Amino acid sequence: MFKLVILDRDGVINYDSDEYIKSADEWRPLPGSIEAIARLTKAGFDVCIATNQSGLARGYFDIDALHEMHHKMIQLVEEQGGRIVKIEFCPHAPEDNCYCRKPKPGLYQHILSCYPDINSAHVFTVGDSLRDLEASVAAGCPPILVRTGKGERTIAKGGLPENTIIVDDLKAAALHIIYEENVPED
Repeated sequence: MFKLVILDRDGVINYDSDEYIKSADEWRPLPGSIEAIARLTKAGFDVCIATNQSGLARGYFDIDALHEMHHKMIQLVEEQGGRIVKIEFCPHAPEDNCYCRKPKPGLYQHILSCYPDINSAHVFTVGDSLRDLEASVAAGCPPILVRTGKGERTIAKGGLPENTIIVDDLKAAALHIIYEENVPED
């Protein structure tokens, strides 16, 4: 039986910027986030990423730069003994009205389709924005909101989906998920 967690990227794993993260040099992990992914991996979870990357459509960076950012993230996670199984990203601008851009559930649904025997009600998602939470709920997954990134702004605006779990950061989210699933840690 697979155990799965789906994470947003910017503001959850790495520092976010209103000017976009445009290169591997600008991509910097938040304190404890890489270790949290490794902890989830060691507890038996497949860790996948679902991230909006409209900077591609806006021309702020190209696909090679995005791959370099993701390679850096994967390498750091692997150095800590973790693993990122899959990265799904939406390259579209908001006005493209695509199905993959959060708050629509397309990214989550695509990841879930790779796990046909898993019940989405047992797949926690972690994000820092309302659109992350809305996509999670639309895909049938329980949402966790971190206070990092845009999390505090999201809390201040209100209107969170019912049963949203709020934690300080990805480390706290990982501990909640592991405890909730009663997974013994090594």
